[in-house]
Amino acid sequence: MKKIIIILSLFLTFNYAQAVNVSELIDSAKKIWNKEKQITLPDFSLTDLNGNVHTKESTKGKYLVVNFWATWCPPCVKEIPAFVKFYDKHSDKVQVLGLDFEQTNEKIVARFTQDLDVNYPIIIFDEKNGPQFSDFGSVLGMPTTYVYDTEGKLIDFRMGEVDIDFLEKATIARP
Repeated sequence: MKKIIIILSLFLTFNYAQAVNVSELIDSAKKIWNKEKQITLPDFSLTDLNGNVHTKESTKGKYLVVNFWATWCPPCVKEIPAFVKFYDKHSDKVQVLGLDFEQTNEKIVARFTQDLDVNYPIIIFDEKNGPQFSDFGSVLGMPTTYVYDTEGKLIDFRMGEVDIDFLEKATIARP
């Protein structure tokens, strides 16, 4: 009988400890998600290939899609037509900024984007723009896309290739 009581007390103690740990884990996850939802658009001043300056103020009132890409990245190149189509269709409600995250010649990027009929601003990684790239968030792989709502709150993030369906659901089709 003693053995059964000891085993039951150990079992109940273990279950209680496990429940507390799961509870703590859930609480931690909720705190992290709430922090993520509070990430806002950084102050920035980026100059595109055409000499236009883009700032937090100039994008206010529109969704902002920040796409980190590079000319040598096959998935980056593959998703460009989706960004072109999306921007062509929704540029009145959405601003797309293509941040070319590589150190390369401006003329090469200009020719590359011209060949792909890119219709949204392209910002190259240079002495002025480059230091601001990390303000938008970490780039662990490319392509990486951050989506901010009309008030500048981070509402979506994707590492990897995106398509027009993702872009529309993350912006204009949001509930």
